[in-house]
Amino acid sequence: MAYVSVFPVSRKRSAIGLGNRRASEWSCTSRRAAVVMGMEVDELAVQLFDVGAIKFGEFTLKSGIVSPIYVDLRVTVSYPKLLETIADALTDVSANAKYDLLCGVPYTALPFATAMSIKNNTPMLMRRKEAKKYGTKKIIEGSYEEGAKCLVVEDLVTSGLSVLETVDPLVDAGLAVSDVVVLLDRQQGARGNLKENALELHSVMTIAQLLDSLKSQSRITEKQASDVREFIASTQVQLRIFAGAISAGSD
Repeated sequence: MAYVSVFPVSRKRSAIGLGNRRASEWSCTSRRAAVVMGMEVDELAVQLFDVGAIKFGEFTLKSGIVSPIYVDLRVTVSYPKLLETIADALTDVSANAKYDLLCGVPYTALPFATAMSIKNNTPMLMRRKEAKKYGTKKIIEGSYEEGAKCLVVEDLVTSGLSVLETVDPLVDAGLAVSDVVVLLDRQQGARGNLKENALELHSVMTIAQLLDSLKSQSRITEKQASDVREFIASTQVQLRIFAGAISAGSD
């Protein structure tokens, strides 16, 4: 077991001890002709590829693992129309979730949450990575009432760890969190990990759908798609808590 990262976590969250979900998660990835605000997932995937948000090659990740795919959704802030489409897609796919507020996981998801907030006139909160040592010393910024329901917005999920790092201070602040919406689910364990913490994940697209869409539009080859599928299947991530800390490890 190679541990990717370790983060402190609130005691309010239940302990996590999760195994691989390769078969169950990958079996749910049959390609859908889902339509998002009149746009098929295929078209959204191609737009992300064309602006450089999805890259194929050899990329060394923070963990030291070499990946055949690299996702950098930060570039979307330079494309207002694409950002608007993403906000619409996130809103549509989380239509069944009940919420009063939005909170983006810092930092890449903040523009997504902001766009959703403006388009839908939904109040938004901001979570600081760490509390200020001066002033109000808040970690959750914004106006809210205790017990209000908050939808967490994320750009992509791998293990779900960054989501939990945002959910915990929201819960500590007295907010209710039961749903998470994400643009891209990498299918490496996040859905199951979040479910274990009573969180439902709503995703615009999965990595399998992304690969199928790009291949069908001749943006990538079958070899590139196959390499990514093998990589995803061999790098499933499990979360566990020990000695008051949460870690993400890959088998």
